[in-house]
Amino acid sequence: MAVPPLLLSSLPSLLVVLALLSSLLLAGRKARRGSATWKLPTGPAKLPVIGHLHLLGSSLLHRSLWELSKKHGPLMHLKLRRDPVVVVSSPEMAKEVLKTHDLECCSRPSLLSYSKISYGLSDVAFIPYGERWRQLRKFCTVVLFSTRKINSFRDIRKEETERVTKLICSQARASTMVNLSELLLSLSCNMTCRAAFGSGFDDGGDIQLHDMLNETQEALSGLFLSDYSPLLGWVDRLSGMRSRLERAYLKLDSIDQRRIYYHQARLRQQSKEDGDVLDALLRMQKDEEGLTKDHIKGVLTNIFIGGTDTSSATVEWAMAELIRQPELMKRAQDERSQFVGEPHVFDPERFMHDSKEADGQDFKLIPFGVGRRICPAKNLGMLMVELVLANLLYSFDWHLPPGMVKEDISMEEARGVNVHREYALCLMATKYDASTA
Repeated sequence: MAVPPLLLSSLPSLLVVLALLSSLLLAGRKARRGSATWKLPTGPAKLPVIGHLHLLGSSLLHRSLWELSKKHGPLMHLKLRRDPVVVVSSPEMAKEVLKTHDLECCSRPSLLSYSKISYGLSDVAFIPYGERWRQLRKFCTVVLFSTRKINSFRDIRKEETERVTKLICSQARASTMVNLSELLLSLSCNMTCRAAFGSGFDDGGDIQLHDMLNETQEALSGLFLSDYSPLLGWVDRLSGMRSRLERAYLKLDSIDQRRIYYHQARLRQQSKEDGDVLDALLRMQKDEEGLTKDHIKGVLTNIFIGGTDTSSATVEWAMAELIRQPELMKRAQDERSQFVGEPHVFDPERFMHDSKEADGQDFKLIPFGVGRRICPAKNLGMLMVELVLANLLYSFDWHLPPGMVKEDISMEEARGVNVHREYALCLMATKYDASTA
């Protein structure tokens, strides 16, 4: 049911009133229960009811936190929900939290969207730290993403990369623009799905795929007022946030459920050495007591979102930066080096004479996390990004569409858990001819 425009326009005032009422109703309860003494760092001045929530609404979350950290230091306290939040924004402080005090900080907050998408915190990413997490983590590290398993999917990566290369070649011959955003997402999805499910993503094509992943990103990064006060949960329903979350969950669940049915039917005819990632998960469920279908679905969702969204976005940002800096594009194509972008300035040469890598040891660069919660598929992620980016640079010369200059390339970021481009990256390609270079 649509919300009347008049009601939408009055929602901010309504929420303030409701928050005030909620605080009054809870005040007596908190006073009777008492509160723990927290040794918290300093932070910006907060409002009596909503805390620091008003400081985060005008821009992207990571940008807002960065601006606040420049004023209030690398260790900053914010009051955003029922529990205090500490923001860490320097390598030194990150090492203290993620290495020295890793055990105390390795569990994740139980937010509404995270709980829903992870099947009640049944996955590897959001499950609370404990025995079940260790069980799932060990299985991912030793079985799903071992060097042997990653190498077994080499042919899949090769075939999918060649498929996309042929598509770009045909567009280059026709002098049509290449939508790299769609192609890269399609490529990473097919690589991931063939490794996980045994077949490519065939659930409606790239447009639907984009929509589904975008809806999931929006749901995971959305503001749910029930996370701040349970009494405001009905506002999430009125605003449509709960229905959007449910819609994203059902689309993901339909994929997981259909694949599980298919694999269960064929599993009896395979040896233990055969099969894909889902086959291995189903065998684990049979062998390990207490593992449910929700655990299987949770891990599959981690693989699907983590294995598609992140790698395609990384390559997309790298190509956008390179097309804006022709001198770096030329060096990249000449030297075939590994390139990693930084949040503020794209300078791949900073890593050419530095032995540090994105392996969780250098706290200036932690794209896969650090400590107990470091991404178990880190090696696969690095391999996919290097393979795709190297092939794009090796096989083609890239140019801006006619009439565009490099300043026209938008670098605006979209909202979401992963940092995506707001607008698709569309470029012109010509087949690289080594004989004329």
